[in-house]
This record gives sequence, structure tokens and C-alpha cells, in this order.
Amino acid sequence: MPIIRSSLNTFAGIMADSNFIDYVKVNCRSGRGGAGSAHLHRDRMTAKGGPDGGDGGRGGHIILKGNKQLWTLLHLKYRKHIIAGHGENGGASRSSGHEGEDRIIEVPIGTVARDEESGEVEVEILEDGQTHILLEGGRGGLGNAHFKSSTNQTPRYAQPGEAGKEEWKILELKVLADVGLVGFPNAGKSTLLSVVSAAKPEIANYPFTTLVPNLGIVQYRDHRSFVMADIPGIIEGASEGKGLGLRFLRHIERNSVLLFLVPADADDIKKEYEILLAELKAHNPELLDKDRLLAVSKSDMLDDELKQAIKDDMPDLDFIFISAVSGENIDKLKDMIWNKITLDE
Repeated sequence: MPIIRSSLNTFAGIMADSNFIDYVKVNCRSGRGGAGSAHLHRDRMTAKGGPDGGDGGRGGHIILKGNKQLWTLLHLKYRKHIIAGHGENGGASRSSGHEGEDRIIEVPIGTVARDEESGEVEVEILEDGQTHILLEGGRGGLGNAHFKSSTNQTPRYAQPGEAGKEEWKILELKVLADVGLVGFPNAGKSTLLSVVSAAKPEIANYPFTTLVPNLGIVQYRDHRSFVMADIPGIIEGASEGKGLGLRFLRHIERNSVLLFLVPADADDIKKEYEILLAELKAHNPELLDKDRLLAVSKSDMLDDELKQAIKDDMPDLDFIFISAVSGENIDKLKDMIWNKITLDE
């Protein structure tokens, strides 16, 4: 189903300014477990009682939690150290120590957590309220009451608490949209988004005008709608980190349909499309399994003869000539996109 988000206009506003942060690295430190108690029972009536030491409390966890009200990782930009509380030591009368206070890191839906050292993906937060323990707290030590036996009636020792863990984690936000616009800088992606939706991305005739993803709700027939994302332009070598590199590529992973945009004044439309496709494949081969469309933008500068010449050399996929300026085929493009989206349901 097409994505429906009541607060998407707010999100678009946040993304349009410098407050959109989609990558942070944080140092996580879970709590140490409390030590078990080696206490021996004593009271007015008992001079030499048995062991009654309680267990130490568990150290606090570092927990990731999805929050649908968040749209950026900005709140974590300057919070580099996340430290959970330590567990308390056990006490007399088999009294267990309190657990250390957990630290909950709230993140937007679509956040991926990776281990900084190995790069391995640990979890992807896909639902509001979803939780995942990023780093477990140390276990509390057992009190001496656990070690009483027939041969040792009064053990005077207990377990120490287990140490907490400290690791660096990488949190990345992947934008969730029905359609992702894929193209080189100045392909006309921002202009198209501004025409088909209420989004107001920055538009100018120089590379990388779009420095962060922009979202727009596209109104369709019969009060239906879908979400389109204008993602910073690719350059050749982006999968190797050139230009905006991996910053934009990860956002494409969460789009249902990829709309490739190549301007009509490109030297070789087919070659530009193949370069774009190669960059996606180099980043993640699974991206090639997504539905794809090709739109030749700025087509108002073409006559019928030039269009026919271009058609004869197009790649093997659905394509359309459009112009965001004149409105040429914009409604037909919406129809093609909608058919692709609903085909995936």
C-alpha cells in the first residue's frame, strides 16, 4: 500500500533545512552488574546463622526504540556518549540489588543500527514502539546463599557482578517513500517534485542543489496519494563514496519504485541511465529487483523527430517523455507510477 503519514508535511519541512541529520556515531556503555552479597544471617536469637546474601542487580541495557514522531537523528548529533546505570549490590536477608537504569535511545522509523567495528547490521527499526537491546548490561553476581551445600554450610564468598560493555554504534536513517527519484545533479528531480506535490525543495542550476532528501505527497485520482522522495543526485563513482556517495544511496533502499530521470539535453540518455543503474548495483545488487521507470525530463525542448530518434535507442524498460515546465505527460507519469506501486501490493 502507498505510504500514508499525517505528519509528512512537518517531516518535509525538517528535511528542507539544515536540521536533517541521517547519520550519527554514538559510544554506548551498558551498566555493570551489582556484586552478590556474602552476608551471614545474624540477629538477637542467632549468633551463627547461615548464608543469606542476596544477588546483585543487572546492569542497565542500552535500548533502541522506534518513535514515529521523530523524523531525524538531530537529537543525537551532540549526544556522543550513552551510558546506562550500574546494578546495585545484593544485601542481607536475600535482598537483591536494584537493576541499573536502562538508557533508551529513541529513533525515527527506518533507522538502521550497525556495529562500528564490523559494519554488521544489528537491527532495522520499522515500527513505532519497536525495541531492540543494542548492548546488554552485565549480569548481577549471585549471593552466597546459592553456594550453600552439604559440605559447605556457611560459604563466605559470592560472585562479583559482570562488567558492562562499551561499543561504538552507527545509526543511519533511511527515508521511507513509495517512489525514489534517481538521477544526476540537475536532472530536474527537484523541479518535478515541486510540480507534482506541495513540497518546496531548493531549485537552482548548479550541482547538488539538493543536499538532503526531500519528501512530497503526490495527490492522485479519487483522493488517493503516494509519497515521492527527491534524493541528492548521483555522480559516477557515488557507490565508492564520491560526491554525496553513500549518504544518498542508502535512502534509495527503502523506496518501492525507482523513477530514473534523465534530461532531454543529455549527451547519451541510454548511457546515463546505464551509469545510474551501475551505481545502484555496485551499492546493493538487490536494488535492481525494484520496479523501475525512466522519465526523459525537459522534453519541451524536443520536437517529434528528435523524440522518435531517442525512442529508437532507449533501454528496455517503461519510459515516458515529460516536462515539469509545460506539464507534458505529468498525469500520465502519475498513472504509470501508481500502477507500479499497486502492482507490489
